[in-house]
Amino acid sequence: MEKRTFEKELNYLLVSTFHTIEKVEQKMISQSGIVRLSISEIHLIEAVGLGRTPKTISDLAQRLSITLASVTVGVNKLVQKEMLQKKRSEKDGRVTYVTLTSKGRCVYRMHNDFHIRMAEYVSAGLTKEEKYVMLKGIKKLRDFFSMKLES
Repeated sequence: MEKRTFEKELNYLLVSTFHTIEKVEQKMISQSGIVRLSISEIHLIEAVGLGRTPKTISDLAQRLSITLASVTVGVNKLVQKEMLQKKRSEKDGRVTYVTLTSKGRCVYRMHNDFHIRMAEYVSAGLTKEEKYVMLKGIKKLRDFFSMKLES
């Protein structure tokens, strides 16, 4: 395969895979009957659920690389949808902690399970060497995007 043909095919696969993953995530949550959520709301729920400790608005903004205002709007929408709850810090009333509600934990688990099943499916039948090469390629992709975020 020529270099340009490989790059075009790789680009097509990366872009179409990204869009397909987003559509499947949204469809999966929508079909659950819990509540209608956007991809950005699902990812906000994921960010709150990671690590199982309460997060501040600043923690979430940093984790998602978005503005404090965007996180605040997203959190407020998810509070209305009963996915998240907010609680003021007892030590510093200016700080608000965000945690998952029981509905939010259910969505978080569904989303997490989806990603685990996806990784299991993709890696099934691969040799140890093929898995290593795949991880190496995906790490290079992540590093490329991380570098673009920093510049």
